[in-house]
Amino acid sequence: MLLVHPRRPWIVDGTLARVHPDTLDALPWSRVFAEMEALEAGAVANPDEGRRVGHYWLRAPELAPTMGEARMIGETIEAVRAFADAVRQGSERAPDLEPFTDVIHVGIGGSALGPALLVDALAAPEAERGRPGDDRGLRFHLVDNVDPDGVARVLAGVGERLRHTLVVVVSKSGGTVETAAGLELVKHVMVRRGLDPGGHLVAVTQAGSALEQRARSERWRRTFPLWDWVGGRTSVTSAVGLLPAGLVGVDTSALLAGAAEMDVWTRTPDWRDNPSALLAGLWHALGGGRGARAMVVLPYQDRLLLLARYLQQLVMESIGKQHDRGGAVVAQGLTVYGNKGSTDQHAFVQQLRDGTDDTFVTFVQVLDDGAGSSRPTVDGASAGDLLQGFLLGTRRALAEGGRPSITLTVPTVDARVLGGMIAMFERAVGLYASLIDVNAYHQPGVEAGKKAAAATLTLQKRLVALLPVLPTTAEALAARLEADPVEVFYLLERLAQTGRARRDASTTPPKYGQPR
Repeated sequence: MLLVHPRRPWIVDGTLARVHPDTLDALPWSRVFAEMEALEAGAVANPDEGRRVGHYWLRAPELAPTMGEARMIGETIEAVRAFADAVRQGSERAPDLEPFTDVIHVGIGGSALGPALLVDALAAPEAERGRPGDDRGLRFHLVDNVDPDGVARVLAGVGERLRHTLVVVVSKSGGTVETAAGLELVKHVMVRRGLDPGGHLVAVTQAGSALEQRARSERWRRTFPLWDWVGGRTSVTSAVGLLPAGLVGVDTSALLAGAAEMDVWTRTPDWRDNPSALLAGLWHALGGGRGARAMVVLPYQDRLLLLARYLQQLVMESIGKQHDRGGAVVAQGLTVYGNKGSTDQHAFVQQLRDGTDDTFVTFVQVLDDGAGSSRPTVDGASAGDLLQGFLLGTRRALAEGGRPSITLTVPTVDARVLGGMIAMFERAVGLYASLIDVNAYHQPGVEAGKKAAAATLTLQKRLVALLPVLPTTAEALAARLEADPVEVFYLLERLAQTGRARRDASTTPPKYGQPR
């Protein structure tokens, strides 16, 4: 099971996966490929939300179901490219008429993981970016959490350049709480420094969303569209990923071209000639169709450090489902973790070879040295030679220990190759979801977490209103609120730490009251 691209050194190697081809032949490929074909043709693929799934159209607009949608995709791609070019080259300037030097990207989940991967893998070194009018791109900063300390650290890193900073806010619905909070923290500092935020802000959102309405009313600089058929974890080839990538100088045309080329290859209705189908089949066989083994992603190049984090969401949010498409309880999943080689040979590879037999490794081999040197460093071998030696040696060591692995080989890490890699894994996830009969395109667990968080914030407000002048215990307050006493205890501890409650530590258990 060694699949090689007919014209380029793209290789998917399942020879050490310990899976017989007959096992993959037995899978229901006809149904799976038919479902993928219907999805790409515009069938409703997410019945829970009545939505189509169209991220494949983003790199081939002519495949969109209607001419209107094809035109909108093409116009958006061109508008994003033109805006990013104008910002980098200095014709689109900050409100003080100076060129932009930095961009802060505000998003969460798929609105952050994909852009972060593109920037980390493809942008020029930060020291070479951020020079006024330099086409190599802006310095990139990410606000992908609601942690106030984290946002403060980002803003401290920007410093006085905030007046020359573009802020891109991504939320399809416009109602993502974490993104809204991150935006408010950034805006607060802007206003405090005497800046007009509207001239710095750009929105990527769905037409008619609360974010689009806000951007219009506050006169934000630009708004770029998303559509309901683009899910967050498959949005990297939409404006979500193309805008930040373009702003830091990534060749977004090559990124889209690489994804489109991979889409053509992975439409082949034969797992023996389709890299995404081969991956999906191997995942199924290695995990017994139940995700019994975790997938450890080990790319052997620093540019791909964030690949495992990106794939965690793409795979686990798509595959980790309690019910199948018929409503039966199946508790499916495919755990993903990893970092990079050869670092992990000095970390968790020891357990992968000799410990619990519950993983398979996906090695990612990059054949060239990128911007590095092929000069000999040790015993006539270059650093790149050593890196490949460590990869192949670890691969062999795992095989000798009876542990399965897959090896993906690419020629280099550039925009075209990374676009292809993203497209390959996107389709592998879709095909695997069909094999195990789950809906890959909804996320009920995420929605449940959002609702629970909202309920906790409501409880905090009720708790603050109930705080007595004379201290009382968390248990007593919880009883009055009909709430979980441990949750109330945690809320009170934070309120006390931030000066909104008074904690009397001289008693056991501690008592709480109004702050002095």
